[in-house]
Amino acid sequence: MRGHAIECRINAEDPYKFTPSPGRITMWHPPGGPGVRVDSHAYTNYFVPPNYDSMIGKIIVHGDTREQALARMRTALSETVVEGIQTNIPLHRELMVDAKFIEGGTSIHYLEGWLDQAQALTGAARCTP
Repeated sequence: MRGHAIECRINAEDPYKFTPSPGRITMWHPPGGPGVRVDSHAYTNYFVPPNYDSMIGKIIVHGDTREQALARMRTALSETVVEGIQTNIPLHRELMVDAKFIEGGTSIHYLEGWLDQAQALTGAARCTP
């Protein structure tokens, strides 16, 4: 085995509060290109039911180096269009440019601390869609 892989699980939910976002996907455009794979059952006009596992897809990228994998994921997330519902794509986009995440070595508790710090800096819960 060689190289680096990154996976972002795309969920139908508020990107910062993690509340479900069921409804109709009015536009679905997944990314593509070298080293990019998308696993999903979603499509334009798909209805995300309210009683569901919120994951609507996974974006997986591979690169020869961590830097290449990160660059591919940033591009893949920028190409991904999901309209009609909220998703956690904005959160993934922010994490892919976070200096500590880019450096590597973060723990499973990193996201919790990152969200707490963002909330402390803004004085309120994040609400950007």
